[in-house]
Amino acid sequence: MPKIKTAFFCQQCGAQSPKWVGKCPACGEWNTYVEEVIHKEESGRGSWKQGSENNKRQGSPRKLQEINYEEHPRLITQDPELDRVLGGGIVPGSLTLIGGEPGIGKSTLMLQIALILNQTKVLYVSGEESESQIKMRADRMQFKSDNCFVLSETNTQNIFQQITALKPEVLVIDSIQTLHSKHVESAAGSVSQVRECTAELMKFAKETATPVFLIGHITKDGSIAGPKILEHMVDTVLQFEGDRHLSYRILRTSKNRFGSTNELGIYEMRAEGLRGVANPSEILLSQREETLNGVATGAMLEGNRPLLIEIQSLISPATYGTPQRSSTGHDAKRLNMLLAVLEKRGGMRLGNQDVFLNVAGGMRVDDPGLDLSVCAALLSSYEDTPISPDLCFAGEVGLGGEIRAVNRIENRIAEADKLGFKKIIVSKYAVKGVDLKGFGIEIIPITKLEEMYQQLFLIN
Repeated sequence: MPKIKTAFFCQQCGAQSPKWVGKCPACGEWNTYVEEVIHKEESGRGSWKQGSENNKRQGSPRKLQEINYEEHPRLITQDPELDRVLGGGIVPGSLTLIGGEPGIGKSTLMLQIALILNQTKVLYVSGEESESQIKMRADRMQFKSDNCFVLSETNTQNIFQQITALKPEVLVIDSIQTLHSKHVESAAGSVSQVRECTAELMKFAKETATPVFLIGHITKDGSIAGPKILEHMVDTVLQFEGDRHLSYRILRTSKNRFGSTNELGIYEMRAEGLRGVANPSEILLSQREETLNGVATGAMLEGNRPLLIEIQSLISPATYGTPQRSSTGHDAKRLNMLLAVLEKRGGMRLGNQDVFLNVAGGMRVDDPGLDLSVCAALLSSYEDTPISPDLCFAGEVGLGGEIRAVNRIENRIAEADKLGFKKIIVSKYAVKGVDLKGFGIEIIPITKLEEMYQQLFLIN
């Protein structure tokens, strides 16, 4: 009987140590080391298909110029939001990891994609739900497919036996933390199991050119659970974000070997599944019958996508001794900086005022191009004067009160023009050398906050 080998692994970053240590030398976390069995059977170690010719193949160095390859077309999913985030479709042989909070809609999204690909043979493997539960969830959706196969299994060797018999064209694993391999004797979800199962699936994807989607859990701080090496092993890492109490979800990419990481997709959660939002600016702007003070519209960029978003503010006298500074969806530190600029450069007296700021639609934004719209909303609430609903803003505010240029101003102006805005206030430095003749919107260039004050009172 072979001797059982054990080692200690950090549950936070995946670092390995031969003995227990209190503080991880790699990530600095305390009391995260857990002992795990690392003994593996030598036969078929790390192989997804034992005895295959692929495992006996040995590579040799070749000149880069002598390597020939066939460019395989991407698989279009008929979901424009996912195709955009992936860089134009699913790449054959790619390994994609999608993470998100519990209940955000990860499993719903992947099951919906499996049903949409009705001309592609898809195997949906679930270690968290039974087949009847998956069928119950699929019946709520409006998509029907004869090529979607469901398997409720957690053992990787049994999964690969079914894959060999079925030969699917797309594989979905829900979730990677529930799988376990017989080559590793630790519990499912441990660092060793997650690393081993991912390695087997990666080898399967590369050798068969089959796209594989892995659904992953996240920790309380929002990062994907398991060792950090998990994100390094996969080709693409997607994050499914949003508030479970709101209907809109955002799909971001933090790593993509086959496309840009600046794209994002926006979905609306409905009873029958997720619906892609083609024009998110329309849902982020409130439909109101009368103008209200403290409300301004800003043109922002979320990745490569221009969006128009509504900024709401409220300034009122402080009831208690210390004024409140509350921000929802916007960086609180940046709000404090803008308030200091408005006091120093704009003459606003906010020392005894409560300030509340909210980004409509439940989104979280960090684009500095929204600074001008935040200042306009605060000024509107402070002066109790509404801003014209036909006016929007795009500009960064510096500590000296100057209006700085923002990138891709043409896309921001084009989005405002498309949605029917008549005027947009931008930095004078942003439009230098830019051809703006094709826009039907009036562009107002300014250089300082004082000029924005004059424009607001002039327009209103």
